[in-house]
Amino acid sequence: MAEVKDFDSYARKFHKGGDLEASSDKQTSYKEKIRSHKLKVFFRTVAIALFAIFVIAIIYISWRDKEYSEAVITIDSTITNGMDSKIISLGECVIQYSKDGVSCLGANGQQLWNQTYEMQNPIAHTCNNVVAIGDYNGHHIYVSNTSGAMGTVDTNLPIRDFCVSSQGVVAAVLDGTDVTWIYLYDAGGNTLANFKTTMKDSGYPISLSLSPNAELLGISYLYPEEGALKTSVAFFNFGSVGQNSIDNYASGYDYPGVVVPYVRFMNASSAFAISDDRIMFYSGDQKPVSQAENLMGDEEIRSVYYNDSYVGLVFANSTEDGDYRLQVYNAQGDKVLTTYFNIGYSEIIFHDKDIIIYNEDECIIKDMSGHDKYTGTFTIPVRALIPTNVRSRFTLVTATNIETMSLK
Repeated sequence: MAEVKDFDSYARKFHKGGDLEASSDKQTSYKEKIRSHKLKVFFRTVAIALFAIFVIAIIYISWRDKEYSEAVITIDSTITNGMDSKIISLGECVIQYSKDGVSCLGANGQQLWNQTYEMQNPIAHTCNNVVAIGDYNGHHIYVSNTSGAMGTVDTNLPIRDFCVSSQGVVAAVLDGTDVTWIYLYDAGGNTLANFKTTMKDSGYPISLSLSPNAELLGISYLYPEEGALKTSVAFFNFGSVGQNSIDNYASGYDYPGVVVPYVRFMNASSAFAISDDRIMFYSGDQKPVSQAENLMGDEEIRSVYYNDSYVGLVFANSTEDGDYRLQVYNAQGDKVLTTYFNIGYSEIIFHDKDIIIYNEDECIIKDMSGHDKYTGTFTIPVRALIPTNVRSRFTLVTATNIETMSLK
């Protein structure tokens, strides 16, 4: 039997224990209140965040799907461009070029720079904010950006084709006596690389394209094989990966029995090519691989338009949906849209998530679901329509003016 010698001390221990239990109960209740308060604050914060996201989504969808019913035209400046001159956009600037020279105008019509030359058949190619203008069968290519001249390339051999990158690197197909040469130059005209092609060994280069960073070059070669035509699409790497390969060869694909007259880079890691019966997509920033193919059957492709995210193919259409059909593919080769329109087009532009179709008299703007956001006409014939960084505002170039078109 247990014996308690000091009952008072023993009792006080129990009493203190009771105080501890009571204190513990109070602490537990306090912690539960804090936890409950934190949960309420958390759920309130989540509710506010979800509501904000909902409001932002509604505003974005309303902005994205907004339709416009009218266009307000304001004249920014008066200009002169001869009917023999051609007009293209360079960023938000206007490039005018002809046989006698090229000039760059800002959106307000101010001349930023000009370059004189003499050419018989001037051809212009752009990449981002760089433009290269060369003379077919001539020897010179003039490279510029929106700030001014970057340099001149003297090829010494007749030019058959060329392209340019966003750094001003130029790739050119040159006609030699017995062989066809492919040269790469920097904007100042210094040779970076060259290699020769022959119809017997590799075929004749009928299309070429540089990636924007100039590390990859895609070439379509056409050559006969056992009485038939064959096309090879080859990619060359001029970065560190390609230094250990013969002629910088990275990858390639053969297409027996078809002609592939069109190869283009969309961005640094995506390219596409078009034959008479299909469109092919390639991916990779070092050794491009075939990613997708879409057959066209017997339909003739009328036009090709693209930017860094989308490729659009225009077909004549024989249904009541419209005179023309536009099929749009993303950089992965997925067909993301089929839409129809009736106007005769001079240009189609992919800008942000909009598709701008226009000629000198009228314009249609669609979103990427094919919905018409705006249709309208021009009172004065338009030679070029250039998107700006404001989605509802465009620069128009006519024979006499640079104008701003604001959609309402």
